[in-house]
Amino acid sequence: MTDKSPAESTLDLASDDEHIDLSDIQWDDAPVLVVFWTLAFVVFLQFFTRYVLNNSLGWTEEIARFLLIAVTFIGAIMAVRKGSHIAVEILYRWFPRPLRRVLQTVVDVAAVVFYGALTWYTYQLAGRTFQMMVSIDVPKSWLYYGIAVCFALMTVYAVIVALRHLVSGSSRLIDPALHEATPSME
Repeated sequence: MTDKSPAESTLDLASDDEHIDLSDIQWDDAPVLVVFWTLAFVVFLQFFTRYVLNNSLGWTEEIARFLLIAVTFIGAIMAVRKGSHIAVEILYRWFPRPLRRVLQTVVDVAAVVFYGALTWYTYQLAGRTFQMMVSIDVPKSWLYYGIAVCFALMTVYAVIVALRHLVSGSSRLIDPALHEATPSME
């Protein structure tokens, strides 16, 4: 038996089993972190004013909802850059490598077209939205313009990822064994 407490043993297990790799974090990941902690503060403020002070601030619920939307779309930019969106990998395991490469190209082109189209549609929606937010005097179109910017950045990163796949001839889906051994950005 060891003389370690259960908490110390748990810490040892966590440090032995899991290694947290932050090498793929870039400067453009900072906005999602800022918006996330702003969201956490607003939700805490909402909880505190409602249940502790028994006098809820009316604007916190709507702002929390819009901040959650912002975290989602800003985080999606990071997911496109890292190539970490979900994929149906089982089909790739059955196909020969040349077909996997063709499928990866089709997926990359579809992603670029999808993000580009959503950039355009969201920009159009923002231009046609004249409604104000309920609790504060800010146009809802600002949120939609922000989402359009997120889709535009997703489009840019999707083009970069597609070019990287095309030039290298490899990706996480084309060569899964190679990319499991070396965790890096695609």
